[in-house]
Amino acid sequence: MTEEPRARIWRRMRSLVLDEHDRRKQVCRELGMSFIRVKALRRVARQTMTMGELTEALMTDRPYTTVVVGDLERRGLVERTSEPHDRRCKKVTATAAGLAAAREAERILNEPPAPLRELGADDLAELDRILTALSADPD
Repeated sequence: MTEEPRARIWRRMRSLVLDEHDRRKQVCRELGMSFIRVKALRRVARQTMTMGELTEALMTDRPYTTVVVGDLERRGLVERTSEPHDRRCKKVTATAAGLAAAREAERILNEPPAPLRELGADDLAELDRILTALSADPD
């Protein structure tokens, strides 16, 4: 039975990004932390978040988010503060060191692999057009 073209294309896209050119191990090694910590740091570097918002964004449970944020806090990468109107509500903010680490993570994760760097201008423009049409992200 022939694989449906959309399923084949999706499988190839996933394999390309997640198997063949996955940068998660590299970013974990260079920053010395698990990928969930890198992911949390990148989120709060973009914007201050409550613990609940971060839990939702990470798709974890509250106790695990607390462990992750506690470790980032011990490393000096984030700060937790209480809301003045509700001391139970904690906000997580990246420190200057956290912002620098998040920038390094972004640099590593966003470096294009060799096959993409080697594409010609026409193929690159066509791929960009197609991915833009498929993406909900305007960037």
